[in-house]
Amino acid sequence: MQHDFYVVIPARYASSRFPGKPLQDIAGQPMIQRVWQQAQKSAAKHVVIATDDQRIYEVCQGFGAQVVMTRDNHESGTDRLAEVAQSMSWPVEAIVVNVQGDEPLIPPAVVNQVADNLAKHPEAAMATLAEPINDMASLMNNNVVKVLSDKNGLALTFSRAPLPWARDAFLSQPDVLPANVPYRRHIGIYAYRVGFLQRFVEWGPCWLELTECLEQLRALWHGEQIHVADALETPPPGVDTPEDLQRIRELFKES
Repeated sequence: MQHDFYVVIPARYASSRFPGKPLQDIAGQPMIQRVWQQAQKSAAKHVVIATDDQRIYEVCQGFGAQVVMTRDNHESGTDRLAEVAQSMSWPVEAIVVNVQGDEPLIPPAVVNQVADNLAKHPEAAMATLAEPINDMASLMNNNVVKVLSDKNGLALTFSRAPLPWARDAFLSQPDVLPANVPYRRHIGIYAYRVGFLQRFVEWGPCWLELTECLEQLRALWHGEQIHVADALETPPPGVDTPEDLQRIRELFKES
């Protein structure tokens, strides 16, 4: 049974790597509209776009989205989500999914999955997804975030480093992926309980989160639990650079 949940899509104009990214055209529509359309196909009760920029606000209103103006000094997307949840007066037990504003091909099934997983695990404050790592290049790449879970599917930690370190295997064959270690890549989609979002913001960043540049470590640092499952469907890569955007445009041309 699918449980009720909300979706928030944070969309900033002033991205350091790619300014104006949400308004970039993909086959005749701005990227933020493509993301919104995918989220609308999920089972979400409401889909809300959260922005700090008047240009994005007006474009989103133009295609019929519910859009909220938020402060422009948030340290993270999670802080922006917390402001939206508060302004919409969502109940503390409600579940909200953060869908990144640069994923125009996000599968609706994945949005539903992460919300449903959190609903089924009352012990967790957050839920997220992962996929197996099958090659050494990904394991050693510090842009590929690794996640390690316990036997109950709850996260032990996240790291940009190869985790866990297979000491004996790497001593004998340093360039071969160990066959008996279930390495997993973290997929950056999250479901949260609204009450937890407020706590998360009040805590502020911790040293571990700042060291790895991974805000989910703030939750673990404060003893909260994060449920992790393998994604039913692997989301295609998002748009971080103009080159990524070109690849996505080509995919839309082919479809």
